[in-house]
Amino acid sequence: MRFDRRSRRRGKDREGGPDLVIVANRLPLEFDVEEGWRRAPGGVVSAMESVLRDQEAIWVGWSGQATDDSLGSSMPAPPEPPARIGDLELVAVPLSQSEIAAHYDGFSNGALWPNYHGGIVAPVYHRSQFEAHRTVNERFADLVAETAPLGARVWVHDYQLQLVPAMLRERRPDLRIGFFLHIPFPPVEVFSQLPWRTQILEGLMGADVVGFQTNDAAVNFRRLVGRFLDAVEVDGGFEVQDAAGPRRITVAAFPIGIRASDYADLAALPEVQQRAKQIRADVGDPDVLLLGVDRLDYTKGIDVRIQAVTELLLDGDLDPERTAFIQVAPPTRAKVEEYQKIRSDVELLVSRANGSLGPLGTNPIHYMHQAMGPDELAALYCAADVMLVTPLRDGMNLVAKEYVAARIHSRGALVLSEFTGASEQMTDAWLINPYDIGGMKRTILQAVNEPDEEAQDRMASLRAGVFTHDVYRWAQDFLNSLPARAHDDS
Repeated sequence: MRFDRRSRRRGKDREGGPDLVIVANRLPLEFDVEEGWRRAPGGVVSAMESVLRDQEAIWVGWSGQATDDSLGSSMPAPPEPPARIGDLELVAVPLSQSEIAAHYDGFSNGALWPNYHGGIVAPVYHRSQFEAHRTVNERFADLVAETAPLGARVWVHDYQLQLVPAMLRERRPDLRIGFFLHIPFPPVEVFSQLPWRTQILEGLMGADVVGFQTNDAAVNFRRLVGRFLDAVEVDGGFEVQDAAGPRRITVAAFPIGIRASDYADLAALPEVQQRAKQIRADVGDPDVLLLGVDRLDYTKGIDVRIQAVTELLLDGDLDPERTAFIQVAPPTRAKVEEYQKIRSDVELLVSRANGSLGPLGTNPIHYMHQAMGPDELAALYCAADVMLVTPLRDGMNLVAKEYVAARIHSRGALVLSEFTGASEQMTDAWLINPYDIGGMKRTILQAVNEPDEEAQDRMASLRAGVFTHDVYRWAQDFLNSLPARAHDDS
């Protein structure tokens, strides 16, 4: 990354500046004590970084550092984040430790995340956390309103900022506002449990375009708006009355993709291919190498996947001495109790499985609780015969697409949960119900034993889809639905 610390514009010249403003919970960087400011992980950052490679834009988000981090600490406060990364202007939203705890750890990840994922764990609703959530959304809206050039397109991302579109429209009616939800959007009977369901729907209806990963999610949203708000449905969207008159709102699915060519290029590098061979050697040169790559999240179905593979090994359907399973699970949201629990559960399952399988020295399940760089991930994708992607619920799941893009020789098999958004596009994968462990076991065996020619045809079809519906097409489709407004229309 090329950082620049030139002073930021603060609404001084609304007639000029980039046409596009990205608004996300996080800036596309994080602070490391040793490295300083560096690229941040995460799906939103990865997706938008692809789109913005050759385009000027403004990015508004939280830096990841609390404004009161250094209080009572012997450690010096981290430096201010840079003002620019190349052509990307950065605007940091200040948050205190208490706001982070209530808005992000509390309401966003303790109430919205579990509700939107169908109540896999019980959501917890606290009025004080929602008030902090509202305050943080207002701060985001204020900074965008102050920063955005006249008539700019503002693209708001994800569940932490669903109140921003309406707040921003009130402050800056000249803007064209889009919102995209990266996670699932629940059905009426689940979303309706939220005490603040009306406020969230009203917040989203401040956008000109409301985008989802799947058609089912868009249908769920339309049904909820029809039940709880006064809006006229028109052509799959809505018409509402604003202070300036009638306004049309587009509601549609925009399935997100990946930088497919980047993963293919990585996979083709001689050093990545060599590393893939070394990975297989490191786990005993197995006949079958299974792989899982997920954030350590209770929605990802890591525990049921480990159980299914363990049973296949114990039953002798897969040979413990000729099979290896690598599960990569980078840490996430470590302060949230449910995430601490899933880590303990997974580690216990792995320990018990390896203790029950094979002779001394046989450990067919390899668990890696660590983040990995793109080269190492590409090598893992190249090394694995079968990729297991088995979330209990997922908005899209880009790991499935990354694996397919990296299979440059059109071999390998993808076992994919039918409760991912990706399953709507990747119909040539081996689709499973992650709640049915018996069915999952049978499907894994089918994927392992599929004849080479059939496996290659299946993978070739999957790769064609991933390359056609890549991240650039996703962004283009969304932004084409959000045309820039002429200044004299504002």
